[in-house]
Amino acid sequence: MGKITFLELVVKILTEGKRPLTPVEIWEIAKIKGYDKDLGSRGETPWLSIGAQIYVNMRDKKDSPFVMVGSRPRRFFLKSLFEKEKDIEKEIPPEKEKTKFSEEDLHPFVTYYSYIYLKAYTKTIKHQKSTKGEYAEWIHPDIVGCYFPINEWIPEVLELSSQIGNTSTKLYSFELKKELSFKNLRESFFQTVSNSSWANESYLVAAKIANEDDFLEELSRLATSFGIGIIEINISEPDSSRILFPARNKENLDWDTINKLADLNGDFKNFLKRIKNDIVNKDIVKEQYNKIIEKEKLIELIKVEK
Repeated sequence: MGKITFLELVVKILTEGKRPLTPVEIWEIAKIKGYDKDLGSRGETPWLSIGAQIYVNMRDKKDSPFVMVGSRPRRFFLKSLFEKEKDIEKEIPPEKEKTKFSEEDLHPFVTYYSYIYLKAYTKTIKHQKSTKGEYAEWIHPDIVGCYFPINEWIPEVLELSSQIGNTSTKLYSFELKKELSFKNLRESFFQTVSNSSWANESYLVAAKIANEDDFLEELSRLATSFGIGIIEINISEPDSSRILFPARNKENLDWDTINKLADLNGDFKNFLKRIKNDIVNKDIVKEQYNKIIEKEKLIELIKVEK
């Protein structure tokens, strides 16, 4: 395939995605799909080039194919699809149930589920500690986790596995959303692919997942294609939380990305240090990870207004 321009790349991604996107989201999707390799030029901050070229095109050309949608954040869309998108949104009925909680409120539920069902200890990664500022949510997952065989293997086996470089430690990555539906599926999914694909297992987690057949079919297709697992958190009955679609286990970690994340975020760097210390000492210091709250107390943390 021949080289393409930034604007041709934008049109291609917006046409395929059929939803407004920020320049950062456009670039992340381009990398995921491999379209970035078709660019004639890139530079060190391609997402800034994308935003600048769209602005100039809208300003200087009356027949510009682009339109701006929203302001915080500013997203761009195609004029040809904009009216159709508005009509679709009008057809979607209002939610009957309002949830009085934030994505951050779900962290204890993910910590509980990970500990009970994945045998993993988790740590919240605070985006505000990232040196990338507004792009942090696309760089860092919300929660990371680690499974240790320390409490399951006898000391002799642990010692041998360490000597041959195979500790069977497994790293997890979790991206959290309050809800998942067609309105936010692609953005949420590709955000998860962008910031979580370095781990052995990567999950997109939500407390409410649309139950329509066509939505679940699309969710299954994306999960299978990219190996991202889907977890539905039950905020009323934590033990009823479940994996809707399993993650594809990757034997090899993406060390280049792990190095980048550790360089950009102190929480993630400290998480890696903690894992190393626990493996070396053959002792898991639980106090250094997210606190595991009993399920009876978990359900008191969130209220749902009917």
